[in-house]
Amino acid sequence: MFLSVSGVLGCGLEATTTVLKYDEPGYSEPLTEALPLGNGSLGALVMGRTAEERIVFNHDTLWAGSPYDPSYPEALEVLPEIRRLIFENKHEEAQSLVQSSFMGRPMYGMTYQCMADLLLTFPGHEMVSGYQRRLNLEDAVATVEYELDGVRYTREHFASNPDGVVVIRLQADKPGMIDVTLSLDSLHENTRRSIWPDGLRISGKNSENVGIPSGLDWEMKVSVEQQGGWILTGDNYYKIRAADSVILRVAASTSYVDWKDVSASPSELNAEVLERAEKKPFAELKARHVEDYKSLFDRVTLDITAKDPRLSDRNTDARIATFSDDQDPQMAAMYFNFARYLLISCSRPGTQPANLQGLWNDKIYAPWGSKYTININTEMNYWPAHVTQLDECVEPLASLLHDISESGRRTAQNMYGADGWVTHHNTDLWRATAPIDGAFWGMWPTGGAWLSMILWERFEFSGDVEQLRVDYPVLRGAVAFFMDALVEDPRTGYLVTSPSISPENAHHEGVSISAGPTMDNAILRDLFSAVLSGGEILDDDPAFLRAVELARDGLPPLKIGEAGHLQEWQFDWDLGAPEMGHRHISHLYTLHPSNQISPISTPELAKAARKTLELRGDEGTGWSLAWKVNFWARLLEGERAHDLLRQLISPGFCYTNMFDAHPPFQIDGNFGGASGVVEMLLQSHLEDEEGTFLVHLLPALPTAWQKGAFRGFRTKGGFEVDVEWTGAKLVSARVKSLNGGSLALRHGDETKSFDTEIGDILEFDDSLELVGTK
Repeated sequence: MFLSVSGVLGCGLEATTTVLKYDEPGYSEPLTEALPLGNGSLGALVMGRTAEERIVFNHDTLWAGSPYDPSYPEALEVLPEIRRLIFENKHEEAQSLVQSSFMGRPMYGMTYQCMADLLLTFPGHEMVSGYQRRLNLEDAVATVEYELDGVRYTREHFASNPDGVVVIRLQADKPGMIDVTLSLDSLHENTRRSIWPDGLRISGKNSENVGIPSGLDWEMKVSVEQQGGWILTGDNYYKIRAADSVILRVAASTSYVDWKDVSASPSELNAEVLERAEKKPFAELKARHVEDYKSLFDRVTLDITAKDPRLSDRNTDARIATFSDDQDPQMAAMYFNFARYLLISCSRPGTQPANLQGLWNDKIYAPWGSKYTININTEMNYWPAHVTQLDECVEPLASLLHDISESGRRTAQNMYGADGWVTHHNTDLWRATAPIDGAFWGMWPTGGAWLSMILWERFEFSGDVEQLRVDYPVLRGAVAFFMDALVEDPRTGYLVTSPSISPENAHHEGVSISAGPTMDNAILRDLFSAVLSGGEILDDDPAFLRAVELARDGLPPLKIGEAGHLQEWQFDWDLGAPEMGHRHISHLYTLHPSNQISPISTPELAKAARKTLELRGDEGTGWSLAWKVNFWARLLEGERAHDLLRQLISPGFCYTNMFDAHPPFQIDGNFGGASGVVEMLLQSHLEDEEGTFLVHLLPALPTAWQKGAFRGFRTKGGFEVDVEWTGAKLVSARVKSLNGGSLALRHGDETKSFDTEIGDILEFDDSLELVGTK
């Protein structure tokens, strides 16, 4: 039984765009109710229960299986026959042959796995009052507070990146009142648990999966520091009574070194981490954590002024429940801030990239394996990174790309007889790159090509030639594969990918296999252009670059179908496709995140893209809705974009802890939604003939956002932008030039150009008149 009396603690008004708050704990599902914490590698889900607390812990390298290679040379033998069948329009037969003879062995990837639960039992804490549970996005600290028998109890939780631990402090405002029993549990079989003089330990092995044996050892260790009171220990419990306070430091590791090496000692790693962390008092650990976190989070701010402050001051679950009706603009800002918090928490240099659930998972076998699904989801995770100055958070994804450019060489050679490297629609901790999950979903060779564009994007934002020099071989290797793997389609005369699919969508009942779908052509057009530009900067072989240019020019063009829509395939199959409302709208990659379609530069194609969105409708899963927010923003239609954002931040698509609902939980919708908020406020994807990026201010501002400001948004071309608006109109803008060069600034239909030097700060009024320089 639980009694909550809201407001007893007298919290009053607070930051309504940076605090998640609740007057009840999470009762049942960690992934829908718990508050997430993370330091990049170690994640925790805090339920906030008063009597029997459960905190779910994850480690980013705890996946099923062990090093493996699902590619095999025999697949190459059937490739010519598959292509022949496709070119003879025997797509169903081609798909059957792919299914039987061209899928990875095994046909399924490895799954991300939960590690262990820390259980805290507080005897007699069933009936409490004044309950408050909060996650402060400004300092990444989760708190639980309540009163019982005149005593105020407080728990603080944070995940420290600099010290590598999750820290939990239990306090009361009267001495000798902390009674708690600690224990550890896990869904893994055959775990080993022990109590040591100053804490608890649990260890085990990961699970085998689809025939790939387990190969990872793991351990989680909890160091206990108490002030006052006494302890009693048993086989798997650590009982503390009458303490003044208790501080827990949690470390976790696996034996993973890299995708080829599992020889580390998790016990030794944890011992080293805890030895250092135990030397620091709680105040120092917290100060180091907050300083580190704020160095990233504080780079950017967004404020959208509330129409009614009383709406914005409610508990988070209540705000989600009514957002689609009351359109509380500060909730949109909080959704944006929450996504930045999540990316900082689950993707740091030296860690694994954000997977389908970021870092957080409470299952041995997660939905869809919680893998890196790279036909949209992993890319979407990083859409808001560069524009919000979270460049460091991109490093894990860049590291993965360097890895799969090596493992993908085996797949390119074994399965295609091609140079370079390839990966398909999924990869995992072990950097598997073969097609998996079945021909209908997995026969897509363009996943690595799309994913690798993040490397070019970070050059477009930074202008860092030395970093480009490091990344360029990955981009070049992706191009080298397609230079060998593209074939001429005898039906059209164009160079095409074959076999391929338009991700997860059928052009005829049960059949997805095709040649040269629009998304492939668009991705390759971008990839080839990136290598041409990068190769010119780095003085690559002119003969190779000329061949790349010819191949790019030989790709199928974008086509407008009979209904005025953008075609998803080379042939106008769209209106007869089985699922007109399919969640994937892959061919609109051309609109976002690419810049091949825009109402400014290609109005006819933009009209066709709009028709496609109308035909597909506004329904979709969480991440699909998020992508549509971005599509409508790129079409400069802020009202439609905002309508979909309202749907995204509503029950059914947004859980009470603000995690995105696919359903079930997928984190990509959080990141895609944040990207959509940015796209409504600032765009910089279009280039003129000289290669100058067009910095477009408030391109799709909805009328619901009458007043607001943002600071620190970064653009392609290397500019940092601050903007203020009121009455849904620009008031002023401030632009800092980080790299020098030309600035093309647009607002409404007005565009003005300026030359800048490195470090210049330009200030503009509402008509883009330059009113000051520094």
